[in-house]
Amino acid sequence: MFKYIKNDLPASIVVFFVALPLCLGIALASGAPLFSGVIAGIIGGVVVGGLSGSKLGVSGPAAGLAAIVLTAIGTLGGYQNFLVAVVLAGIMQLIFGVLKAGVIGYYFPSSVIKGMLTGIGIIIILKQIPHFFGYDAEPEGADSFIEASGENTFSAIFNVFDNLILGSLVIGLIGLAVILFWDNVLAKKAKFFTIIQGPLIAVVLGIIFYVLTGSNDTLAIAESHLVSVPIPDDINSFLGQFSFPNFGAITNPEVWVVAFTIALVASLETLLSVEACDKLDPDKNVTPTNRELLAQGAGNIVSGLVGGLPITQVIVRSSANVQSGGKTKLSTIIHGLLLLVSVILIPRLLNQIPLSVLAAILLVVGYKLAKPALFKKMYSLGWKQFVPFMVTILGIVFTDLLVGISLGLLVGVIVILLKSYQNSHFLHIEDKSNGKHKISMTLAEEVTFFNKGAILKELDNLPNETYLELDLMKTRYLDNDIIEILDDFSHKAKERNIDIKLISKRGVVENPDSYFEFFRNRPKSKISLS
Repeated sequence: MFKYIKNDLPASIVVFFVALPLCLGIALASGAPLFSGVIAGIIGGVVVGGLSGSKLGVSGPAAGLAAIVLTAIGTLGGYQNFLVAVVLAGIMQLIFGVLKAGVIGYYFPSSVIKGMLTGIGIIIILKQIPHFFGYDAEPEGADSFIEASGENTFSAIFNVFDNLILGSLVIGLIGLAVILFWDNVLAKKAKFFTIIQGPLIAVVLGIIFYVLTGSNDTLAIAESHLVSVPIPDDINSFLGQFSFPNFGAITNPEVWVVAFTIALVASLETLLSVEACDKLDPDKNVTPTNRELLAQGAGNIVSGLVGGLPITQVIVRSSANVQSGGKTKLSTIIHGLLLLVSVILIPRLLNQIPLSVLAAILLVVGYKLAKPALFKKMYSLGWKQFVPFMVTILGIVFTDLLVGISLGLLVGVIVILLKSYQNSHFLHIEDKSNGKHKISMTLAEEVTFFNKGAILKELDNLPNETYLELDLMKTRYLDNDIIEILDDFSHKAKERNIDIKLISKRGVVENPDSYFEFFRNRPKSKISLS
């Protein structure tokens, strides 16, 4: 791992600055102790990062679970009872990994994964605009269209102008300018500027700006617009921030329901993030998904035992890692250690970082995920790629991550069914021969019940007095449903004076009495013709 430390160390610092406000914001949105988000971030970095086979994926608390956590804490009678569900969810994820459920991640179409990345990029931009201007009514890390404050994504942006904090905007603009100049100019001139990242300089400038303008009535930034890490008075109060599960609640059926819900949602988000992160990886590493489920399960067990929120692999942090030049999982582990060390040693310094500076970092991350060129590329691939891509994006922006992905997947499945419907056969019409139309119908390599409608429509549209050559030479699999259609049609064919010549590797026959007999298919639902 240490071979690329010159790449991983700078990347880990950027991921740390991205992760810190998200950990705190998601904890706040979840109705959990603020420190629980930091615990989850530390464990996601160190424990999950160490066990995972992903080189660039970063794990921590996820916004997609915030609503589940908020509801569960209330219904289960407290946070310590909820922690039991987190531990059980981790055990369930271990079982998912042993059962090799990670293969599920491979069944999501590429167009949906790209739509997910782009949608998340757009959401990051839209959600960070208020923070950039100093309007911090909604916690960092929220991704749902309807916000807890009663606003929605767009109304929050419109309300920025009535709640603008000039100091936040000024340092946000300075931070954004520094990051863009650093990435696009300085980083191309000297290697030093790739080791020291622009976001780190932006954060340092943010702290200096806050300190220097503290007494300025116009540019001063209030504490409510800064990072808010809990500050313990001594070692005992620090240790007091950890919570432990009340295992007496394990007999409560609702705890098991919540545990299964967390395990399912967290596993799905993780697998989707793995697929997306692998697509972003310039080295095209492939993450072992079953090992990832095992790592996530172990992480959630540890997080639940010490008072942390549920953990998933998170695409925002992972993409920041990729964009910052991370090469191995060392960057993930170091970011977790940075979270641990910083909240112990420098919490007061962290609490001088303006949220608008961190918003500037996330705006750049979001833009890199949702570049306009990608829309043009997906459009050029045709509507079968572009429609699921756009549906996923719109679903994420106007609902939330899981709903958006589900909508995109649904459209993707419909496209597959439509393609299957269209590609079931090839039709060739020849000139009249002996007063009959001669038509050759060649069936596809695999013909299933998805193709019933297309084939039935074609047979019904055959004109009377037709000589039909039905070519199955290339067909390897034929569903019983299709044979049933052919057998039913043979009766109509006699009435309409249609002759059928059946050509297959089993032989050639004209007007067979029974297609079932010909294919010897009575005991099976699908046969092999190869």
